[in-house]
Amino acid sequence: MGSILQSLQRTIIAGVVLLVLIIAAVAATAGNAITFDHAWGAFVMRWLHVLVGVMWIGLLWYFNFVQIPSMPKIPDEQKPAVSKVIAPTALFWFRYAALFTVVTGLLLAGANGYLVQALTLQRPVLAIGIGMWLAIVMAFNVWFIIWPNQKKALGMVQVEAAEKAAAARLAMLTSRFNTMFSIPMLYMMVAQQNGGL
Repeated sequence: MGSILQSLQRTIIAGVVLLVLIIAAVAATAGNAITFDHAWGAFVMRWLHVLVGVMWIGLLWYFNFVQIPSMPKIPDEQKPAVSKVIAPTALFWFRYAALFTVVTGLLLAGANGYLVQALTLQRPVLAIGIGMWLAIVMAFNVWFIIWPNQKKALGMVQVEAAEKAAAARLAMLTSRFNTMFSIPMLYMMVAQQNGGL
């Protein structure tokens, strides 16, 4: 077991195998055969959407609840460990989790026939539509404001010290904006299925 858990790749594979075993055991116990139809495909797409969404919002909250408040407390000689190693890797997963959350959400809405109604904020799917627009704005911020400015702040793009400081501040404020948006966005995503709007 230790060799599995020492590798992220093996851990992920083990998680998928565990999921398949649980599904097979539950199906066998309940006497239900899994039918690979539209409903099953929509369910899998929803699961993928939630999976990448958890990574995206988890990293967003990590940046805002842990990394940003901790940076002033870290001695200057130790800060490169965060800015040169941890932050670029976290930002990679952050960007792509945002992208795949939006893509899987749009695919899910399209497959279930409510994409246009949600994006045009029609009443029967108003909550999910609001949630989708909040997420689209957030993903736009990730790719077109936070990431370009983080590259400057982290020294991946060489700029003058004043521009670097301004870029760091803009990236932080936009990240805080996304944190603010994440609260109603998550509510709207849950509200659509549970009548909370």
